[in-house]
Amino acid sequence: MLKQPLFATFDNIVIERFWRSLKYENVYPSGYENIKEARLGISKYINIYNTKRLHSAIDYNTPDEVYYKGVNNIDFVGDKSLLKVG
Repeated sequence: MLKQPLFATFDNIVIERFWRSLKYENVYPSGYENIKEARLGISKYINIYNTKRLHSAIDYNTPDEVYYKGVNNIDFVGDKSLLKVG
């Protein structure tokens, strides 16, 4: 049996929390009629979750803001990424 690194446990907590949020905030209340409808609705939810929804665990930033601040000195504003100058 392989031992799982401790940090992998925390990765699992994050993704499990995301799936719970997706189900209880989008899938269950929406009652999608078919797969096409579900894909569109879930895609919209994920977009809002990453670009507009503030998360307390990351100092009330969006996941995209945190990601783009750490990648290649890029800032994220709304739905557009902007290269920092200076």
